[in-house]
Amino acid sequence: MQSNEQIQLWNQAAVKILDVRRVVLEAGERIQAYYLPANSFMYVLQGSAFVEMDGQKHEAKRFHLQHGSKGSRLDIEARDEFEYVLLFYRAFLAFPKPRNIWRLEQTSLAPFALQYTFIPDSPLVLLRYIHEMEKAWIQANHMDQLQVKSLFYQFVHELMFQLAEQEIRTARPDPVKQVLRYIHAHYREHMTLDILAEQFNFSSRHLSMQFKQKTGSSPIDYLIQIRLAEARKLLIQSDATLGEIAAEVGYSDVYYFSRIFKKHTGLSPTHYQKEIRGQGSAEDRPLKVSELSIGGRSKRRYIDYENHYQYIDGGSTSMKKRKVSSNMIFIALLSLTMLLSACGAGSGTTPATSEGMGIRSNTSSTSVSSSSEAGSQSNQDNETRTISTVKGDVVVPTNPKRVVVLYLQGDVVALGIKPIGTSEVFDGAAYKNELEGVNSLGSWFEPNAEAVIDLDPDLIIVPSEATYTLLKDIAPTVYIPYEKMTTEERLRNIADIFGKEQEAEKLITELNSKVEIGKQKLADAGILDKTVSIVEGGLKEMSVAESKQYGRGSQVIYEYLGMKAPDMVQQKMDTVTEAAGSTVSMEVLPEYLGDYVFRSVYEGADNLSDNPVWSSVPAVKEGRLIEIDFDFFYYSDVYSINKQLDFVVEHLLNTVNAK
Repeated sequence: MQSNEQIQLWNQAAVKILDVRRVVLEAGERIQAYYLPANSFMYVLQGSAFVEMDGQKHEAKRFHLQHGSKGSRLDIEARDEFEYVLLFYRAFLAFPKPRNIWRLEQTSLAPFALQYTFIPDSPLVLLRYIHEMEKAWIQANHMDQLQVKSLFYQFVHELMFQLAEQEIRTARPDPVKQVLRYIHAHYREHMTLDILAEQFNFSSRHLSMQFKQKTGSSPIDYLIQIRLAEARKLLIQSDATLGEIAAEVGYSDVYYFSRIFKKHTGLSPTHYQKEIRGQGSAEDRPLKVSELSIGGRSKRRYIDYENHYQYIDGGSTSMKKRKVSSNMIFIALLSLTMLLSACGAGSGTTPATSEGMGIRSNTSSTSVSSSSEAGSQSNQDNETRTISTVKGDVVVPTNPKRVVVLYLQGDVVALGIKPIGTSEVFDGAAYKNELEGVNSLGSWFEPNAEAVIDLDPDLIIVPSEATYTLLKDIAPTVYIPYEKMTTEERLRNIADIFGKEQEAEKLITELNSKVEIGKQKLADAGILDKTVSIVEGGLKEMSVAESKQYGRGSQVIYEYLGMKAPDMVQQKMDTVTEAAGSTVSMEVLPEYLGDYVFRSVYEGADNLSDNPVWSSVPAVKEGRLIEIDFDFFYYSDVYSINKQLDFVVEHLLNTVNAK
């Protein structure tokens, strides 16, 4: 970039100073794989060291000045006592157009993203500004912070002058190489596209586009391949349990690890291990608290990534085989904005029908039988209304036709609405068949934004802050903080979006009626007052549900049916309001088990039939063990709860009828 271009852009930049710190390294001391948390200037005060930034290595001595962009990798090896100042800052170009669009277009041009290193001809002038900024920063009051910003602009002015005088060449780091290096070093850690984009100061879309153009895959798909390659090595070369391998490669939920492994290799981890090793048996260890289904949960929950799938790595539908420039995305976003006023132009869909759920097929809202009705329908399709959300008022179509929903599909389907696109759904989900033909948009926590744009939705419903931020510029987007709501509250909130309040109340009434009928049947059979335990795991250890929000049927059994757990579990259940569970060894497991045991199972789960401890449990010996499918009992929307209730009541009664 030419110096005059840099000066022009600096002249229109808004800046925030984040930190001014002095660092002293002893001779031989090293700093390795430090990723700059923000754009930074490094100014050497004394000593010498080998400094490497994004693979470019040089010797840094007194008065050496280096600029690095956010996300750059910094490695330092001090040759002798090495002292330097790091100044971290954040800057953006303060243009009147939306900042995110400007950043999408101009990230590669901004001087803040450039890397350069040189020894200035007049180092003491720059040193004076550095010292004054450091002194003012330490004072830390508002007036001094304002002084730091003033001094920073003077520092930059002098720096630009000396760069131009010395004709110093600047270089823009390759963001794809930076991301590749970061993924290889940190694949074991929690990582999403948003985290990568934030790390390297790019928009998610821009980074994804650049990465795919150069590598042929998305950043998350690449991350998955790195993780699975390491997992295959561990499966072949070690005797680690499945849970240990999953954790080692970045997955805290072994069930999710097993699913994604099979999706990409065609075999479950245990079958892969057996086939490669050529043995008849391979060790497959259970899930450590794979933490929850949807329903109430604690921080990082499913939405904050603490429950359902933590080390979420995404997975997504394949992007179309075409190159998309940032300008094209910009145009697409503008086009979508213009199209919102005509959002009803998309083709309608016929709501799904489900017996016994109060779900009706309301074809009158999606078909036209005469020309006069067509005109009326067109007017209705073009109408909008305003709803209140946690993100403020949102203007949505009165009659949305092209709905995209992430994770909350069950409630939407229950209301008689068939979306055009949803996040991935487990094969065993109760409403899986209702979504036949619906576009899959990847994992709920990191959907394929390009695929969403291609669907041209007129309404988007999301379950997390992250997905709201990612998709809100595409179409009217409603954020439902489901983890803070009961099933009924969540359904009512979603129904309000579509004007289906009456349908929601009918669903809730029918569910409550079914609950009362189920409780009466269980009471008549002498079962309702028996204790029930819910477990998940295998030979080495088991996770025991200790809250109504744990998932795996806990909401149906403990909340709706009102059944109790054994005393030592019930005491904890009575005091917690969020998802909770304990992981216990097989030896002590019997102490946690009640008259009836529900065991959550999944492909690759251990066979416990030959285990003497498990086989000695009264519920197991006497036919009161009920196995439940992980997929089926994972969700806690009104549709799933309804079906789970049928299953639980039927199978509890079967234990009596079988005698």
